[in-house]
Amino acid sequence: MPSEFFLVRSLWKCTASSLALLVVLGLSHARAAEANGEPERISLRSEQNPESKGTITVHLADKGNGAAVVICPGGGYGGLVTGAEGHGIASWLNDHGIAGIVLEYELPSGRPFVPLRDAQRAIRITRSQAQAWKLDPTRIGIMGFSAGGHLASTAGTHFDAGSPQAEDPIDRASCRPDFMILIYPVISMGELTHGGSKRNLLGTEPTAENVKLFSNEIQVTKDTPPTFLAHAADDRVVVPENSRAMYQALQAHGVTSKYLELPRGGHGLNGYQGPMWDAWQNESLAWLRAELELP
Repeated sequence: MPSEFFLVRSLWKCTASSLALLVVLGLSHARAAEANGEPERISLRSEQNPESKGTITVHLADKGNGAAVVICPGGGYGGLVTGAEGHGIASWLNDHGIAGIVLEYELPSGRPFVPLRDAQRAIRITRSQAQAWKLDPTRIGIMGFSAGGHLASTAGTHFDAGSPQAEDPIDRASCRPDFMILIYPVISMGELTHGGSKRNLLGTEPTAENVKLFSNEIQVTKDTPPTFLAHAADDRVVVPENSRAMYQALQAHGVTSKYLELPRGGHGLNGYQGPMWDAWQNESLAWLRAELELP
């Protein structure tokens, strides 16, 4: 073989090894930061996606019960509402013994697999670090709001068991969430969708194949994880028919699921406060405790 081949292969191995080392160092840094009570951000870069801009911020509970939730903020796939729908949710989960992993996924700009790639990587990292972070690898779920709800439901309907032969140990872990919590989610890319989210995710001229693939009510199977949904009946931004269609699909496939339709609150449930906001939090927490048999 030409010498150039061996040079390229050697450079690739060096680059892959360096990237793997950076990931390990990043995780070690996260553990050190958590020991000091500071949540740490971890890059989602990998050998397959060395240019990924996605990150997770790890909020571990002081007295954890082993459960963790990867949190996907909304923002119409054009931005990220990381406060109320991200770090604020992680703090609430921590108060109940649940780790909150805030996902700042790379925005798609018409590249529909980019956010999914980051969500899958976030779940794999969390599961692969279960022992270090004192988590139960069978109690790692995903939560999403609005367009983040679409991403969460995509992760719950598009997953794999990991690759046992992968060089990167993170890639050996499954990216299937053990449960989903979807709050006023975009679900469909069809007639029920939110126009801005669809445009930002699929582009201005989406293919029929991608519209179907990312309409998650169509992608539900018996292996879709247990799911809790909440939506306001008067939401005019992301209509509640999204959650209704998802719930019907889950029920049709025998998937454990609960749908809480709130009488009012609109999109964002009155600015993330008040009785409607409290209601979904209380109901989802009770559902999760029963589903996972948490204390």
